[in-house]
Amino acid sequence: MHRRRRTALSVSAALLMAAPFLAACGSEAHPGAAAVVGGRRIDVSSVQSQVKDVRTAQSSTSNAAELVKNTGQLGRAKLHTMIFDQVLDRAADDAGVTVSRKEIQDARKAWLQQAGSEAKLEEALLQQNSIAPSQIDDSLREQVVLSKVASALGADTSSPEGQKVVMAALAKASKSLSIDVNPRYGTWDNQKIQLADYKAPWITQVTKETKPAAQTGA
Repeated sequence: MHRRRRTALSVSAALLMAAPFLAACGSEAHPGAAAVVGGRRIDVSSVQSQVKDVRTAQSSTSNAAELVKNTGQLGRAKLHTMIFDQVLDRAADDAGVTVSRKEIQDARKAWLQQAGSEAKLEEALLQQNSIAPSQIDDSLREQVVLSKVASALGADTSSPEGQKVVMAALAKASKSLSIDVNPRYGTWDNQKIQLADYKAPWITQVTKETKPAAQTGA
């Protein structure tokens, strides 16, 4: 895992970030679903659980009100992440990529070295990335998988050409999954690999050396 997303512990943008369920996913065929990806449901309750974990962690900080205000689209952001992870897994399968538990643990050790302590790591990821402590390993896995997919494709993600190669593979995987999103959360853009009208900065972060990733959390 050579190239992964960079963001100093003190940096960047908050990834992918509450909203109750009002409508079915695209139609009444999937009541209670926030999205259906490759025939698999992502329940609204699962999205809300992710949001709740972040809100609980935010509530214990000294700037809780500011964090909540700055992450008003937390439900959409978390759904984005949950969809993107499935797209990434499909792209990894297509590329013959697997990730071991040890690789994730090694990545976490690297993040801890930069942060200085577990508490500082958790604080940085929550403040900048809207990632609750319980979500850190999933975020790490995403970065490791993305890096390995790029490597398997021979794509140098520090270059525009390399980014295009990765984007093309993800777009192909995304289309194959026939992603259907509950209109409350928006629609899925197969080309941009994100919820329409929601800016997910993962592709720019991939071009930089990995550090605890920050994500834009509106």
